[in-house]
Amino acid sequence: MPRKPPKTYLTLQKKHPGILRAVEALGEAARKAGPLGGKTAHLIQLAAAAAIRSEGSVHSHVRRALEAGATPGEIRHTLILLTSTIGFPTVAAALTWAEDVLKK
Repeated sequence: MPRKPPKTYLTLQKKHPGILRAVEALGEAARKAGPLGGKTAHLIQLAAAAAIRSEGSVHSHVRRALEAGATPGEIRHTLILLTSTIGFPTVAAALTWAEDVLKK
């Protein structure tokens, strides 16, 4: 059964459908522009989401990475690798957000 998009996404999609289509098309074009596979791309985007402390984006990219074949261990390791770059408190927060999705 496909998952239901988050409420914020649905609201934006309703109020600004053209913008959402453009953002989705840009993301798809960026993924197709190079040699990295979907799993790697979503793990990189997960790292970026953690770096900017975006809880919603961490949730989204954990889900997407799982759908692309990433394991919970790979997701956790992606975040742990950021410790010396973005700091332990930020990584700890991102791990908590990732667990929100991994527990489901």
